[in-house]
Amino acid sequence: MILKFLRLLKILRVATKYGLDEIAISGLKVPRTAKLIDTVIFWRDISAPRGKRLRMALEELGPIFVKFGQVLSTRRDLMPTDIADELARLQDRVPPFDSDLAIAQITRSLGAHPEQLFASFERTPVASASIAQVHFAVLKDGKEVAVKVLRPGMKKSIDEDVALMHLAAGLTSRW
Repeated sequence: MILKFLRLLKILRVATKYGLDEIAISGLKVPRTAKLIDTVIFWRDISAPRGKRLRMALEELGPIFVKFGQVLSTRRDLMPTDIADELARLQDRVPPFDSDLAIAQITRSLGAHPEQLFASFERTPVASASIAQVHFAVLKDGKEVAVKVLRPGMKKSIDEDVALMHLAAGLTSRW
């Protein structure tokens, strides 16, 4: 329960940092003085476009949130254009993680180093996304394959966020 609470605090901190509360209430009439007080109290710069702030917050919060942003970017019927355009950047612009970590992950998962498993293995990923990245390899029989490697700590991160979402859903259903 403490871990869920700490994760919730991080989510709230990131949301505040990027001014996501301002996005949530953008349709409401809020006095300028309230916006000024908000800026002074939280000491944040919310001058970046709202779509960019949302994208950056989702990236900082991790894979489940990035995946959520990717899904939202495809629903242009539900999202304002500026937000959908910025969230679309989550589709194909996620930086790769270190190849040494990928090799360690493969070694842990398959029980052997890629040099032992494949005739050749490309250290540089050909694609990188929120949850995994892809490396090309050639099997010992000559067949070309793509090896998808989960980002380190992914399962734990996903499990924690899903548990938190389950808790949040249970709490909100009471209201």
